[in-house]
Amino acid sequence: MTTAVRFRGVSRHFGNVKAVDRVDLEVAPSEFFAMLGPSGSGKTTCLRLIAGFEQPTSGEIEIFGAESSRVPPYRRPVNTVFQDYALFPHLSVTENVAYGLMIKGLGKAERRRAAEEALELVALPGYGGRKPSDLSGGQRQRVALARALVNKPKVLLLDEPLGALDLKLREAMQEELKTLQRQLGITFVFVTHDQGEALSMADRVAVFDQGKIQQIGSPEDIYDRPDTPFVADFVGSSNVLHPELVRKLTGKSAHASLRPEAIRLTSEGPAATVQSCAFLGSATRVSLDWDGEQVAVLLPKGAEIPVPGQTVHLSWEADALYLMEGANG
Repeated sequence: MTTAVRFRGVSRHFGNVKAVDRVDLEVAPSEFFAMLGPSGSGKTTCLRLIAGFEQPTSGEIEIFGAESSRVPPYRRPVNTVFQDYALFPHLSVTENVAYGLMIKGLGKAERRRAAEEALELVALPGYGGRKPSDLSGGQRQRVALARALVNKPKVLLLDEPLGALDLKLREAMQEELKTLQRQLGITFVFVTHDQGEALSMADRVAVFDQGKIQQIGSPEDIYDRPDTPFVADFVGSSNVLHPELVRKLTGKSAHASLRPEAIRLTSEGPAATVQSCAFLGSATRVSLDWDGEQVAVLLPKGAEIPVPGQTVHLSWEADALYLMEGANG
C-alpha cells in the first residue's frame, strides 16, 4: 500500500547538532498526522524536509511512493501553511491566494475562479478585494490556508498555524481544520508544541524529543499508554512515578504513569501530604508529597478541597497505573 509520506532512517545534522536523528515514520493517505514536541525536538525540521526546504544528511524520504530527498520544493505535491501566514501585504486577498497559480502560468480568469473557490472553501466568500491588513488574525489564517489549498496538494503541511491566535479562536480553528481535512481527504501533517491541539485533531501523533521519535500512536494510546516518562510528562503532564515507589505498589521495578484526574482522595490507601491547591475553574489542582514524590491530583468542581499540611489518602482504578515498557529502573 502506498504511503503519503515515508521516512527511512532520515537524519539532518547542522554541524555537530543532530536536529533529526535516524527517524522512521509513515503517514497514510488522507491521514491527519501531528508532529508534537518541545522547541528544538526536530518536528519542524522534519516538516521542512518533507517540503524540501531542508535536505537530509542521510536517509530517504518518499512522497506517495516517489523518492523525494533531492526533489526541489516546487516539484513536490505539497504546500505549506506557516505560523506567520507569509501573506504579501501589497496584494489583495485574491491575488495572494492565486499567487502560486500565477507562478505556474495559469491565465488570469482561471486563477481568479480557482481563488474564489478556495476562499469559499475556507468560509471567506466576498473577501477577495481586501488587503491582508484589513483582516483579523483568524481571517488571515484562512487566506493562508486557501492559498495552500488552491494548488490542490496531495499533502498539506501546517507549521504551528494556530500559534498566533487567541485561545477561543484557536479552539474554533482546530474544529474547522479537522472538518476541512475530512471534507477534502487531503493528507495533513501538522506541527505543534501544544499537546491539546495534537490530541484533539490528529488521527495519529508522533511525539518528538531531541531529534528522535519517542512514540507514535493514536491520541488515546499516547495519552493513556505512554512508552516513556518523557511522553507521559509532556502529553498531559502525568505523574511519573519512579521505580522505587512503583515497586512498593506493584512489586515491579518500572516507571509508571498515573494521570492526575485518575486519582481520588479517600479514607484509605497510600498517605500523602497536601502542599498547595490551585483553583483552575472546572477543577482544582492539588499538589502532594507522596513518599518523597511530587504528585498532582485534579479534583472536579464541587469536590471537597483539602488544606495545605493535611494528610490525605489516595486511590485509583487498577488500570490507571500504567507501567511503561522500556523505562525500567
